[in-house]
Amino acid sequence: MKSRWDPSPKSFGNPTVNMVHSLGLTLYNMRPRRDPSGGHVWPERLAGRLIWMHSPTAEAARGVLELAARLIEEDGVTVLLTCVDPVPLRPGLIRLPPPEDRPGDARAFLDHWRPEIAIFCDGELRPALLHEASERGLPLLMVDGRAPYVLKDRDGWYPGLMRSALQGFSHIMAIDEVAARAFRKGGAALSAVAATGRMEECSAALPCLEAERAALAKLLATRPVWLAVGLPEAEESAVILAHRAAQSLAHRLLLIIAPQDPARAEPLARRLADDEGWVVAERAEDQEPDPEVEVFVADGMAELGLWYRLAPITFMGGSLAGQGCVRNPMEPAALGSAILYGPRPGPFGATFGRLGAARAARAVGSAVDLGEALSDLLSPDRAARLAQSAWMVASDGAEVTEATVGMVRKITKGGT
Repeated sequence: MKSRWDPSPKSFGNPTVNMVHSLGLTLYNMRPRRDPSGGHVWPERLAGRLIWMHSPTAEAARGVLELAARLIEEDGVTVLLTCVDPVPLRPGLIRLPPPEDRPGDARAFLDHWRPEIAIFCDGELRPALLHEASERGLPLLMVDGRAPYVLKDRDGWYPGLMRSALQGFSHIMAIDEVAARAFRKGGAALSAVAATGRMEECSAALPCLEAERAALAKLLATRPVWLAVGLPEAEESAVILAHRAAQSLAHRLLLIIAPQDPARAEPLARRLADDEGWVVAERAEDQEPDPEVEVFVADGMAELGLWYRLAPITFMGGSLAGQGCVRNPMEPAALGSAILYGPRPGPFGATFGRLGAARAARAVGSAVDLGEALSDLLSPDRAARLAQSAWMVASDGAEVTEATVGMVRKITKGGT
């Protein structure tokens, strides 16, 4: 349905402002094309209502994915998500890379998909696409806004470009007041910007067999347990060093290792037992973490929902000496496990930033730091405080998502 929303901001009536905006967009559109082919190969558009969402990365998309799930399930719409990264798919969701941000590509994209609303997130601006959308009267929303920025590989001087791109948005929902000020400073209409908080993310809580959890929990009884998840070979020695240091305070401490590469499970277990004298059990051999076992090696990462539930403390493998964290820290956060992580967040930098700001995770810089932090968290009340804060970060945002769903429905059904 056609919306009654008016995309033309009052400042567009000022000839001087219009001229500056036009100059910036003209210079932007004159830059060399990145994709010389300029071809458009898109799947056929399904009949019915379609909502277009855009995210610069998979990490930034987590909130809009939950929003998409709500709208698909409750309103029966199709959601097109443009994102350069792969994302988890579900019926009703289409994921495509965004088109080249040029006038011809923008026109072809919008002609083909004919969305009834466009929802951007994070703050990335695609001026050619946004200009064409505004020209068509397409309602524009920004959600989970952190700060506005034109595509990061678009170097150059484009006077007024950000301001003109931002003023097409009827609503900008910023994650906090600092973010809201950034959008106002960038040129968004003051009345359009509000600090609403983040939207809810899809639950990261992984499943497990309850009978298996209950049996292992009974076997472990009151033993202190910690987990190294997604552990690369480069970090194995650091984790074992930290385990040895913490055992001086808790001699019954059990370490569960879920190797990043399942093929490392058997050689790692053999090395720890034969070369270093640890008492080791292997999940792949159907062995149990009996009371005398000091290190339990899981069969890769197939049962993380089980290990997160059993371990009050989780170290995020890959973040200390690897190539970056390989698992979403919201997984242990959603299941009540306190989080330790190193200086290499991988694709989860913003997520670790949120956890750190909420004092919901503890950063470590070395194997020695890891051992000290682990020893400190062996105090149950300290681990519980960290885990509770992490759980709150993982589970917040439901009200913001609900408000956004209502706003989308109001706009697409002819509201203002």
